Amino acid sequence: MASDWLRQDRDTIILLDSNAVMMPFEFSIDLEGELTRLFGKFKIIIPKPVINELKFLSEHGKGRKKLIAKPALKLIEKYDIVDAEGFGDKAIINLAKKLNSIVLTNDKKLRDKLKKLSLHTVYLRGKSKLVLE
Repeated sequence: MASDWLRQDRDTIILLDSNAVMMPFEFSIDLEGELTRLFGKFKIIIPKPVINELKFLSEHGKGRKKLIAKPALKLIEKYDIVDAEGFGDKAIINLAKKLNSIVLTNDKKLRDKLKKLSLHTVYLRGKSKLVLE
């Protein structure tokens, strides 16, 4: 299994971008259950720019995104929030490199950028299962 080499005595660090934080409300997926299945032990970290994006969506977004952003902001209160240099994808990439972490995202462009840097990602497949890439 691809994730066997990741299972160690330490927690795997997983960074969530904004669409990952909204997954449980958009697709009814158990993020923590799926991450446990993939990695065993893990630690979820939220880059500070993700909070800013979710706040913006909850105030200025439209339709479903606006509705989903509000409970997503509540969900992230239980995770560690870390400052990140830059904005958007750049902040996530910088933090992933710095922490040697895995990024959970469904953003194809971000996944491609991370792959070029030899950083691992996790994404949602079939609206029900997380997959390591």
